[in-house]
Amino acid sequence: MSKLSEPRGGRLSVSLRDAARGGAPVAGACIRPLDGKSYVSGDRSEPLRRETIPEMMAATVARFGPRDAAVFSATGERLSYYDLDREVDDLAAGLLALGLEKGDRIGIWSPNRKEWLLTQFATAQIGLVLVNINPAYRLSELEYVLNKVGCKALVTADRFKTSDYVGMVQTLAPELADCKPGKLRAAKLPALRIVVRMGSEPTPGMLAFGDLMRLGGPAQKLRLPGISAALDPDEPINIQFTSGTTGSPKGATLTHYNIVNNAHFVTRAIGFTEVDRLAIPVPLYHCFGMVMGTLGCVSKGAAMIFPGEGFEPGPTLAAIEAERCTGLYGVPTMFVAMLDHPDFRKFQLGSLRTGIMAGSPCPVEVMKRVVADMHMSEVTIAYGMTETSPVSFQSDVDDPLEKRVATVGRIHPHVEVKIVDGEGQVVPVGEQGELCTRGYSVMRGYYNDAERTAEAIDAGGWMHTGDLATLDAEGYCNIVGRVKDMVIRGGENIYPREVEEFLYRHPKVQQAQVFGVPSERYGEELCAWIVLQPGQTSSEEEIRDFCQGQIAHYKVPRYVRFRDELPMTVTGKAQKFLMRDAMIEELGLKAIETA
Repeated sequence: MSKLSEPRGGRLSVSLRDAARGGAPVAGACIRPLDGKSYVSGDRSEPLRRETIPEMMAATVARFGPRDAAVFSATGERLSYYDLDREVDDLAAGLLALGLEKGDRIGIWSPNRKEWLLTQFATAQIGLVLVNINPAYRLSELEYVLNKVGCKALVTADRFKTSDYVGMVQTLAPELADCKPGKLRAAKLPALRIVVRMGSEPTPGMLAFGDLMRLGGPAQKLRLPGISAALDPDEPINIQFTSGTTGSPKGATLTHYNIVNNAHFVTRAIGFTEVDRLAIPVPLYHCFGMVMGTLGCVSKGAAMIFPGEGFEPGPTLAAIEAERCTGLYGVPTMFVAMLDHPDFRKFQLGSLRTGIMAGSPCPVEVMKRVVADMHMSEVTIAYGMTETSPVSFQSDVDDPLEKRVATVGRIHPHVEVKIVDGEGQVVPVGEQGELCTRGYSVMRGYYNDAERTAEAIDAGGWMHTGDLATLDAEGYCNIVGRVKDMVIRGGENIYPREVEEFLYRHPKVQQAQVFGVPSERYGEELCAWIVLQPGQTSSEEEIRDFCQGQIAHYKVPRYVRFRDELPMTVTGKAQKFLMRDAMIEELGLKAIETA
């Protein structure tokens, strides 16, 4: 896998837009496909940052110390950058006092809380590798990820909604009941020594987070600058487990260099400065929250606004109004929930200017409503994946609306993308193929999983995303589905995303997912699962009649089912394999075996 190692540099001299519109040439950039081939390379006029997370934080604190850094609307907690810096130092000193050293893995298992934010920056300051654990995980998944990466420490919430985090840790490690904090020896979790719990309630074998904040003394505080200065940007600092739409989770290993640069370029694209205030209802355990969100804000000195521990449309809208947010992040289902909130019209959202919709494909109609009804005239779409830190494509704030609603924008700086066919050959412009990414943003690999790393990253350093995409002549990318999602019905290739986009035109449809189910006659047939708008009713016949004559007959779903909700990952990705399995069971079908 190739790695870029360029010196830090100054400001962008020629923007990506200017280059596209005939401005001065940008060395090494090829944001429009050449020779009719689906290959693009991002702007390189601003060098990549050879910078660690603590170096970036220190520079921001020096420039913007008194400004708001973080606001937690649910608890009323507010931190300036000076405050955040002091509390991060306290936590980092406490972690050193526990005997943790650079390279040790430390898990974080919690919804969006102040403790999450502090842990993110304190671990980075001393070179600990933060392991993000999905708050929705249960016993078997927690056991798997802790052992997969050999976590020495775990910071956990007490509970959230139906999740009793402390109880689950005690179930996996009953030895906690009889051990001193920091001295765990658990049969099922052999690497784990330290469990830190949030909240003030005493728990046998666990250290309270507040006590950890007070654990470090002058000796540990004096060590902090030297440890931070010795960190290298190319060192791993974060392991993010993939959402798990199929198979066991994989731990994507990311470096300072990966995520510092992606955070910078993502927020540069939406014109962020220290005067901006970003609402972050997306989960911190995911790249969207902790790279594009927290690191992105720190890279500019902007304020991070956390509406709550988990996403709720009402509190998010209230936080935007109360904090005069200028930006908002979310997956499409979050925007749908806010737009459809019964009190939506009562909220004053005029402060909003920009934001990002990402995490899963954005329906065109939803994007139009966000621009029109939420005042987000400069909203952008971003595309990427955890394994690429995450963003590879992003639309620009002044791209024509039709480009922002129909594409994921153009190539990000310092990134290459090609679209290839099944034989690995670059396809002509406009043709569909698998999107492959190469550059500084590509992960180190999946932790302790050489086989799956080799499957994902080829010998040339290209990350194979598994996404089907097209590039147009101007370099705009459109994601049309997943390679594995493509349905072949009687020899016809059907891309579910196209059918889903059509179904969103129906006024009663709030959400739609289309997938294939086995068919003895055709190999596969289409099935649509639909969530209707509140108060609406419909039927299979109505949906099929809506499609007839508007899309090709073989694209009309054979089966239509209405559901109150769809199975999704926390980041809004549809778990189509669960829908497919449910339909196979309901219809009594058998999967068709193929070569």
